[in-house]
Order: sequence, then C-alpha cells, then structure tokens
Amino acid sequence: MLQGKRATRVGEQILRFVAELLMTRIRDPRLKGVTLTGINLSNDLKNARIFFSVLGSKEAAKQALTGLDSAKGFIKRELGSGLKLRNIPDIIFDHDQTLETGNRLEQLFKKIQDDEKE
Repeated sequence: MLQGKRATRVGEQILRFVAELLMTRIRDPRLKGVTLTGINLSNDLKNARIFFSVLGSKEAAKQALTGLDSAKGFIKRELGSGLKLRNIPDIIFDHDQTLETGNRLEQLFKKIQDDEKE
C-alpha cells in the first residue's frame, strides 16, 4: 500500500463530514458563506489542517476563523461519534487565499489585455 494513501482517504471523509456539519448543525453567523476547500492530514492521522475560503473582506475571513476555532471542540466530538477512528486528529483551520489570488491575477490579465487593445 502506498504511503499516505490511507491519510488521503480518511482526510476526504473528515472534510466531507465537517462540511456537512457546517451546513446542517453549526449555526454560527460568523460562518455564513464559509466553504471548505481542502484538507492536509498527516500520515499518522494525528494532525489535520482544514482550508477554508469565504467571500468578502479580510475581516470576514478573520471572523470565520474565530467562528471555526470556537466550534472546534464540537467538530472533534462529532467526528469521534460519526467516524470510526482510533484517534481524532487535532484540527487547525487555515484561510485558503487561492481564490482571492486567482481573482486578482484574472483582473491583472484583463487589465493587460485591455491595455494592449488600446
């Protein structure tokens, strides 16, 4: 079996489970518009870094991070009861800035294209 393959499968299950929790059970207004974009689970399944994005300003991202951190205990408890894992990983939430970076690059390319037309 390939190294890390189990971590990839379990990480995908954790990500789906947490996304489902966000949509159905967690009603924190700070988490409105939060989308989970990925997970990086260590090979020993003890540490999980879950990436999220949120539309809006940097202040909205900070509020979402605060909301996710406050819900971390509930999320870990639900993971323990919902998934059959020996150990529940420590969760770290991290803001994924790739959407904003891509949007900014797209605007720059459009500006360059418009400048070339003139």
